[in-house]
Order: sequence, then C-alpha cells, then structure tokens
Amino acid sequence: MSDGSTGTPPGGGNPKSAYFLSHEDQEVERRTLAVMVDNEPGVLARVVGLFSGRGYNIDSLTVAEVDANEHRSRITIVTQGTPHILEQIEAQLLRIVPVDQVIDITKSKRGIERELALVKVAGIGEARVEALRISQIFRANVIDTTNESFIFELTGASDKISQFVDLMRPLGLVEVSRTGVLSIKRGKVKG
Repeated sequence: MSDGSTGTPPGGGNPKSAYFLSHEDQEVERRTLAVMVDNEPGVLARVVGLFSGRGYNIDSLTVAEVDANEHRSRITIVTQGTPHILEQIEAQLLRIVPVDQVIDITKSKRGIERELALVKVAGIGEARVEALRISQIFRANVIDTTNESFIFELTGASDKISQFVDLMRPLGLVEVSRTGVLSIKRGKVKG
C-alpha cells in the first residue's frame, strides 16, 4: 500500500498509525457481553442488526426483562473476534440509544456463565442404563421418562453441556434444546 516512491501509504498517512495496523495476526477470542437496554420495541432488532450489518457472528443470544418497573431488559450475547473487533462491537453497542450499559462478563474474575439444556434420549436395555448412569455423573435431572426414553435437564457451562450431548449421541440422542448463555457477576456490585 505505497505510492511506490516514498514508502508512505496512499494519501500520505503515517504507516505507523493505528489506521494502518493489521489485526489479522491477532488471536480470536470468545466474549460474553451483558447489554442492559430500555425495553422498547425494536431494541433487539437494532442490536442484532449491528452484528449482521458488520458481518459479526452471534454464537448465543438470550433476552429477558429484568426490571418490569423500569422497563429494562438484559441481552446476553456470546460472540467471537479479535480484541480489536470486540472493542468495536462494545463501542458500537453503546452508540445505540436504548443501550444503557455493556458489561464484558468474560473479562471479569467475578463473572459466572451458565446454560440450561433439555436433552431427549431414546433407548432400551444397556443403552438406557448407561444414559442414566452418565446423567448422574453430570448431575442432570430426569424430568420426564417413558419405557423408551428420558428427558434430562442439565445446567452448567456450555462445554459441560456439549460434552453431555456428545456422550448421549451413541446412546440414542433424539433432540436437544438449549437456552443460550446466561451470565452474572458475583458479589454486591450491580452489573
């Protein structure tokens, strides 16, 4: 990107400025962001539109009203990108008018992330016994059972749920329903 004579970028910019730095060599990171918003029509569409309009992916998305009196909701988003891209996402989220606060749960030592899953497994004989044994190891609750199937309820980190699902595949996995990541910080401090 030079004019061929001086080694300067087109337009005469400084090649050492942040504008010309490449972010391709940076490591991709996973982040969980808690976005506090005013609960009004179109807020979720605007937040999701920010991601899709810039080509950012959302790995997990959960939304719920957290304060009915103040009409506030919490949008929990799990996304990935380079540190530069993730900083851009946070800054751009804060520019959306109904967004009050963006909290990076991943960066906090006090952050807790959990997910809920319902897992249906069909099987008889030894496969049924093994599915029940594994569910006890993972502390999954049996919330429904028939002579041919179980529905397990499991909470925990996303990796734990994925491991449980993988172990159930050869035993007769039928269906999985996951909530997406929920997050919160430990202690008295809000956010």
